[in-house]
Amino acid sequence: MTVVSGSNVTLDISESLPENYKQLTWFYTFDQKIVEWDSGKSKYFESKFKGRVRLDPQSGALYISKVQKEDNSTYIMRVLKKNGNEQEWKIKLQVLDPVPKPVIKIEKREDVDDNCYLKLSCVIPGESVNYTLYGELPKEIQNSVLETTLEPHKHSWCYTCQVSNSVSSENDTVCFSPPCTVARSFGVEWIASWLVVTVPIILGLLLI
Repeated sequence: MTVVSGSNVTLDISESLPENYKQLTWFYTFDQKIVEWDSGKSKYFESKFKGRVRLDPQSGALYISKVQKEDNSTYIMRVLKKNGNEQEWKIKLQVLDPVPKPVIKIEKREDVDDNCYLKLSCVIPGESVNYTLYGELPKEIQNSVLETTLEPHKHSWCYTCQVSNSVSSENDTVCFSPPCTVARSFGVEWIASWLVVTVPIILGLLLI
């Protein structure tokens, strides 16, 4: 199970508990108990989970609130049956932080024989994420660095870097206009033009 940090999770099994079991215990590690149900009562042990967990004795589900990366572990639920035998289940929990918003860095930008040579990078230090660069190529590049040469055209080029893990994603976009000039995003230009046109209209209506 992979979840985003700060969320609430439920650890449970896909089958019913043994009928009339005698004892149920959840472990964070093999020797670190979280909670134990015995004789109709739940005992919560002194641990980093105290105050953040709740046990449902009927289903055996363990509810954990506001999980953090430090909660990564293989959790163990151990049940003592009425015949004295034990049964055990294991659930692996992985907690990931949301990825931060990336920023495309222009490592190199120069005119080469009337063409535009670009080297772009998009790296988030210390983060284990997947990188995808979208651009003028027919398909995305599964890499954090892009080197390309653009032939002169009358249109602009835009490149987007997307970083993601299994729980979140963020992106950044940079655009270039011929011959090799950093340009504003088309979306920003459209919003700015819309504001220039709309503001005088609103002021005119207010004066009527």
